[in-house]
Amino acid sequence: MPCMNTLKPNQTISERKAEVTRAVTDLDRLLKARQVKINIGPQGAINFAGWNSRDGLTDACAYRRIMATGSALARAEIERAELLSGRKVNKQMVAIGAHSHDNGATWHSHKG
Repeated sequence: MPCMNTLKPNQTISERKAEVTRAVTDLDRLLKARQVKINIGPQGAINFAGWNSRDGLTDACAYRRIMATGSALARAEIERAELLSGRKVNKQMVAIGAHSHDNGATWHSHKG
């Protein structure tokens, strides 16, 4: 997974894996407590506004990890956000890296 390959200086892959696991576990907890706002962009990209302990993880990577290993309640919060926004998370947009730097006000991708 790409977020596992973004190593800090002198960091091992196992240290990064533990860091990613901690960050996703924290996001899962915040989602269940509704302490993070989930924004879904017009093309289906996702943003977790208010998640400050991301430790270098992108919203796309966090979304993929939550959907693969997160709690049912955290996944239900994402589904709830989809219902409230009137659009689904587009996995193609997540895959190309569409994201927001301003909590969902604007959306873009650094690719092409």
